Amino acid sequence: MKSNFRLPGPTPIPPQVYAAMQREMVSHRSAEFSAFYVDLLARLRRIHRTESDVLVWPGSGSAGWEIAVTNFLSPGDEVVAMVAGAFGDRFAYVGDKLGLVVHRVDLRWGSAIYPEMVRSALEAHPGARAIFLTHNETSTGVTHPIAELVAIARDRGVLTFVDGVSSVAGLPVNFDEWDIDYLFTGSQKAWMCPPGVTIAAIGPRAWEAYERSTFPKFFWDARATRDAAREGHTPTTSPITLDYALEAAAQMIEDEGWRTSLLATLRSANRPGPASKRLVSNSLPNLASNRTPSPQCNCRRVIPARRLPGNCSTTMASPLPAVRRISRIPSSESVTWGGSTQTTSRLRSPPSARCSASLERFGGSPEIRKHALY
Repeated sequence: MKSNFRLPGPTPIPPQVYAAMQREMVSHRSAEFSAFYVDLLARLRRIHRTESDVLVWPGSGSAGWEIAVTNFLSPGDEVVAMVAGAFGDRFAYVGDKLGLVVHRVDLRWGSAIYPEMVRSALEAHPGARAIFLTHNETSTGVTHPIAELVAIARDRGVLTFVDGVSSVAGLPVNFDEWDIDYLFTGSQKAWMCPPGVTIAAIGPRAWEAYERSTFPKFFWDARATRDAAREGHTPTTSPITLDYALEAAAQMIEDEGWRTSLLATLRSANRPGPASKRLVSNSLPNLASNRTPSPQCNCRRVIPARRLPGNCSTTMASPLPAVRRISRIPSSESVTWGGSTQTTSRLRSPPSARCSASLERFGGSPEIRKHALY
């Protein structure tokens, strides 16, 4: 019997993608593969709306965190990490594990990140070389106004590293126009493919930072991957079957057209069934009426707290509770960011940063409370 799982990712695979994976295996050093690979990377650049490099690696979306840190930073560098959910938390955790000095700005999980928060955080930490941001927070479903957040960091000359695992190919993304330095995603979310491919767009400033990075590199070496890609190759053996899948999915997105594809996402996000609405009302009362779409929404009832890593500093309104509940920050709550305390009465979540509780995609199973890993 065909399963009907409803997760943020892996997502159901279209027949065209299944069919592509049945193609005959070829040598990853053959002229046939080189021609295919060059075409694949060109499609990915068009979907990211960029003239910069878009590279792929074997790996889950989580690899994108380590690629960012080891290629464009050095041990001891200061970074600011905006944390409003599980995967913002993990981005900060990876930075700490790899030896960065991580200045966390912790918000209540399920709340939005606003430009004022980013500006205050960077003013409080003038030595920061980069900022870690999440476009769509998979664990809560909140889509942050990433173009506005990147613009604030850009004004201060700070590198912008964006986790787009559950947004790229499902939400509007314009890498060049938004002036992002590094944006990564994974094949198993809006790309409609099996897990196993990490995709990253890398801008000119990130490449300049690469020349200063002192981390040792091998498998995740971006320059080696870029140089090989320009010749139609990969530095190590490519997961060819998954590359076939990704090319088929990218072709579907291009053939359908961006406008049609994004409208389909909006319709799906705004069409929860009655059972899903009741589930949202019971579990997430502050989000139940929120209609702004997000392509994925892993609506767990509770999220276990994580002990802060050793090298991390953190700014938050109060110590983390034993259990964090997903909800937007109430309009009367005081929140601390960048060393100053402000009320949120004038910072109600704008349409571009709200979570849609589109639980039709996940059904009523207790599985929705489990952790959705990248």
